Amino acid sequence: MNKKVSIIITLSLIIAIGIIFISSGNTTDNTASVQNTEIKDGVQYITIDAQGGYSPQKSKAQAGIPTKLIVKTNGTYDCSLSLVIRSINYQKILPPTGEEIIDIGIPTAGVPFRGVCGMGMYNFEIEFS
Repeated sequence: MNKKVSIIITLSLIIAIGIIFISSGNTTDNTASVQNTEIKDGVQYITIDAQGGYSPQKSKAQAGIPTKLIVKTNGTYDCSLSLVIRSINYQKILPPTGEEIIDIGIPTAGVPFRGVCGMGMYNFEIEFS
């Protein structure tokens, strides 16, 4: 009986170590900045997806031009529907599917723009330069 137990323990350890090595090789930086902006007719549009959090979490955009934030939802039923942007006194429950266009004015370089869900679990940040 001891031999069977030690074989089971050894196999379990080998499997656990294999899982650790496999999962550590698949790491991605979810905080990397993503270019998700577009300028049309002198207005900058920044698109954020809201579902299970906000994506991308970090964005870069141009300062000094009129800017609008587009928050897209598609079958979203979590707390990312409850969007709070303190710097512009914005707080709203978004529709589960659709687009919300938020005028954020003319951002200043070096002043980050942050949004958070109503529970504080999910957030995003836009860096203006």
